[in-house]
Amino acid sequence: MSADPARHEAAGPAPAPQALPRDQMPRDQTTPGPARQRPSAMQRLCAIVLIMETIVIWLSIPVALAVEHASPRSAGVAGVVLAVVAVALAATARRRPRWTLAGGSVLQVLVIASGAIVPVMYFLGAIFAALWVIGIALGRRLDAAS
Repeated sequence: MSADPARHEAAGPAPAPQALPRDQMPRDQTTPGPARQRPSAMQRLCAIVLIMETIVIWLSIPVALAVEHASPRSAGVAGVVLAVVAVALAATARRRPRWTLAGGSVLQVLVIASGAIVPVMYFLGAIFAALWVIGIALGRRLDAAS
C-alpha cells in the first residue's frame, strides 16, 4: 500500500482549528486555565516573616554549638525542626491561611522558647513575634482596603 504524494498535495493544507474562547477551552496540561487568584496581603506578609525567621533559625544552630556549647543533637534537631516547620507554613500560606496563622503563632512561641538553648533567641523570637502580629494586622487592613 503506497500513498500517492500527488493526491496529498492536491488536497491542500489542513484547515486551522477554530480558536475557542478561554472559558470554553478543555482543561488539561497543555491549555492555559483561568488565572490563579493572587494571595492576599496578609498571606504574603506572613509567608515573608516565616521565611526571614527560617534564616535566623538556621543561623542560630552554629551559635548554639560554638558559643553556647549546646549538645549538637539537641541544637540540630531543634533548629532543623523549627526551620522546616517555618518553611512548610510559608508554603501553605496561600492554600491554607488558617493553618498558617495557627501554626505560625505556635511557631513564634517555640522560637521564643528556643531561648533556653540560645539565650539571644528570647530577644529574636520576641522581635519575630512582633513582626508576625504586625504582618497579620497590616495584611488584614490592606485586604480590607482593596
